[in-house]
Amino acid sequence: MTEERKFRPPATDWVRSQLAEIDKAGDTRVVGINGMAVIVMTMKGAKSGLWRRVPVMRVEHDGRYAIVASKGGAPEHPAWYHNLTANPDIEIQDGTETKPFRVRELSGDERAEWWARGVAAFPPYAEYQTKTDRQIPVLVAEPVA
Repeated sequence: MTEERKFRPPATDWVRSQLAEIDKAGDTRVVGINGMAVIVMTMKGAKSGLWRRVPVMRVEHDGRYAIVASKGGAPEHPAWYHNLTANPDIEIQDGTETKPFRVRELSGDERAEWWARGVAAFPPYAEYQTKTDRQIPVLVAEPVA
């Protein structure tokens, strides 16, 4: 028997709107951010235990995904970053496919490599880093067998 999931509604109108369009089409390719592709992460909340769905930029390489916790260069991490570090088992919808993944935070050369991929996919990340004193976290989502 699978776990019944209770979802927390998105806090912002643009996320609610994007998720509604994705759900209607069954495909993440119907929306984007600044004209660029997104994926949808489904994760369990760190404090509430409620499930959340969050669209983020699509940065894919060899079946893995970079997840860049930029929050537009804000001084604090996005709320979902804490969910991922507390509960690293997530699902990712890319296009019409949804699969399980496990997330881990990167450092050193591996972070630099994935950061470059992120900036190549979504150039505003480079500007976001200049707006904040924190190093923007980069995580990688790897398929679960």
